Amino acid sequence: MNPTHAIRIHAHGGPEVLQWDALELAAPGPGEVLIRHEAIGLNYIDTYHRSGLYPVALPSVLGTEGAGRIVAVGAGVQGFAVGDRVAYGGSGPLGAYAEQRLLPAACLVHLPDDIDMPTAAAMMLQGMTAEYLLRRLYPVQRGQTVLLHAAAGGVGLIATQWLKHLGATVIGTVGSEEKARLARAHGCDHLIHYRREDVAARVRELTGGHGVPVVYDGVGRDTFAASLDSLAPRGMLVSFGNASGAVEPVSPGLLASKGSLFLTRPRLADYIATPAELAACANALFDVVRRGAVRIEIGQTYALRDAAQAHRDLEARRTSGSTVLLP
Repeated sequence: MNPTHAIRIHAHGGPEVLQWDALELAAPGPGEVLIRHEAIGLNYIDTYHRSGLYPVALPSVLGTEGAGRIVAVGAGVQGFAVGDRVAYGGSGPLGAYAEQRLLPAACLVHLPDDIDMPTAAAMMLQGMTAEYLLRRLYPVQRGQTVLLHAAAGGVGLIATQWLKHLGATVIGTVGSEEKARLARAHGCDHLIHYRREDVAARVRELTGGHGVPVVYDGVGRDTFAASLDSLAPRGMLVSFGNASGAVEPVSPGLLASKGSLFLTRPRLADYIATPAELAACANALFDVVRRGAVRIEIGQTYALRDAAQAHRDLEARRTSGSTVLLP
């Protein structure tokens, strides 16, 4: 047995349900590895699992992203060995909020030596999300103008830089002057303060009345209507998150009335569903980071024990960039 500690929930609720528990882990089974975390990523989806918006079996260790070293390998594992530097995000079972954890080897990728553990933990889920959104779900073309909500968030900062690398013009929404400065420093061309400006009207102004071909919206309920109204005819709304709450049901007729629009609600897991897809997605991310086209902004770090405070700050929108928990 391997003793460890983890942040676990025994009931759904607010940040107060996050508990620091002592656990005993078995030896890795067939196809599994035991990882000692050196850094763990905090993501908004973690709050959905905690609150019950996305219910999980209880008790549960939260977290979908981390980086560390392999300390034990189960039978049948190929391509990974004790001591390997590895990272993961967005695939496999929950359980990242832990000093050590068991994980199927198929969920892992090798971490290049020139990418440190906190950077890896800060970018795997958010960076791979940006990769599939911009390169595969809706392949953005040079010269296009796109609308990106929460441009100063974890996904937003990565996506903005990647969009600029692809040759796009980026209209970003932010909620404060501080976040506006951060988004601008990462390449955002036009900024809209969603609390005091009409987002759709401003997008129309910036695009000569045409609207944009695609909107990337990880905010959800609060921005959904403005996102639809910002689209050009036959444009696509990519609704990939619920930071402000879940979007209400939508009639297909609404999409027709606003210009034969497309609406999709994707998940990263469906875009890294095979080891080959996972490796290709991660390698594309590693490539733009190592080349300097995308730099990872770690806005804040917390001790793993302080995960509850990290959740409070995230939900209060007091964070910027990526957040990392340190065991």
